[in-house]
Amino acid sequence: MPTRPRLMVLASGTQEGGGSGFRELVRNTKTGVLQASIVAVVSNHASGGVRVIADTHGIPFVHFPSPWSAEAYQQLMATYEAEWVTSSGWLKPVRGLDARRTFNIHPGLLPRFGGTGMYGHHVHRAVMEAFKRGEVTSSAVTMHFVTDFDADGGYDRGPVFFRYPVLIEDNDTPETLATRINAIEHGWQSFITNLVIHEQIRWDGKDPASLVVPEWYTFV
Repeated sequence: MPTRPRLMVLASGTQEGGGSGFRELVRNTKTGVLQASIVAVVSNHASGGVRVIADTHGIPFVHFPSPWSAEAYQQLMATYEAEWVTSSGWLKPVRGLDARRTFNIHPGLLPRFGGTGMYGHHVHRAVMEAFKRGEVTSSAVTMHFVTDFDADGGYDRGPVFFRYPVLIEDNDTPETLATRINAIEHGWQSFITNLVIHEQIRWDGKDPASLVVPEWYTFV
């Protein structure tokens, strides 16, 4: 049986819960949608939703407090012999990782609804404010490669390789929009992650124009 790619997950969650994206990734390693070995999950909270999910499924859990230095990230990669890193609700800066093998899922359209402070509910609130001003008609689930926080000047950088539009309804609130976005994230994240870690979607880490996707692919 071929060796599965070794994937490390970065997932903050909260002290009370969270981590639903991580849970879906784990579940889908069991269905075959995601053909990977999840070698560890990393959270900045010592306990909480991510820890509970990790313990439930027997995934090694790592508490990763500050400082979030390049050396610390690299040590995690070496310790767990991880080949790929996916960020699923990770709210801390990423440094020192190979941008060709590090990627993120974001609950809004990039680059407009990305950057410092743009995560979770903050994204959905900003999208709804733009909708009410007549500036947008849809939101999106977005996935992109992750470049170094210091070198590229912030969060949510790197070329986008997945964009799934989500229509905004007139009676939407940030909460109702978030519910639909979250469902689409859960439905697609594992499938697209599998394409990345098996290098059907790839990037040279330098030139955005070097992004490669399958011929049939229509999500970018």
